[in-house]
Amino acid sequence: MEFPSKLIENAVAELSKLPGIGRKTALRLALHLLKAETETTSSLAEALAKMRFDIRYCNSCFNISDTEQCSICANPLRDHSTVCVVSDIRDVIAIENTGQYQGVYHVLGGVISPIEGIGPSDLHIEPLMDRMQGEEGEVKEVILAISPTMEGDTTAFYLTRRLREFPEVHISSIARGIPVGGELEYADEITLGRSIVERQRQAR
Repeated sequence: MEFPSKLIENAVAELSKLPGIGRKTALRLALHLLKAETETTSSLAEALAKMRFDIRYCNSCFNISDTEQCSICANPLRDHSTVCVVSDIRDVIAIENTGQYQGVYHVLGGVISPIEGIGPSDLHIEPLMDRMQGEEGEVKEVILAISPTMEGDTTAFYLTRRLREFPEVHISSIARGIPVGGELEYADEITLGRSIVERQRQAR
């Protein structure tokens, strides 16, 4: 693909690095921004820069946040005795969109994947164990809401084994309304919501 301008070519090259954006789509986006009002392009650039450099991660659950503690962890109306463990921030957004869950979260930051060189020490597992040892009796249930892939099941198995150190904490997993091999973020809200409501406790 030839371009009449090196600046357009550079913009297309950068936009096409985004997931799901091919070079033709990147070109359409670049030309749209070129024709848009200057303020529109400047606002977009500023918003992206502020997101990248100013965003923080919650010091309790590792969800994205504008402050040290995210709005979910800081909400006294949430059920802090129930912790939903997810692999990715996108899963928090997906579950929140169902409106069926009122507990808090813990974001692992990925799943165990030996092929990709990701082990338990690369995830936020130890902070989860620290939360279990927090105020006595605070956490009563841990929901493992991890996508049912091979890596997800490996991660859930590892967590279940670690969480057995806390016999007073119930361990449950989302019901298998989510298809095996599927990703939580692509599940429809009704199916995902039902999976949360009909979660099942893990056998010890």
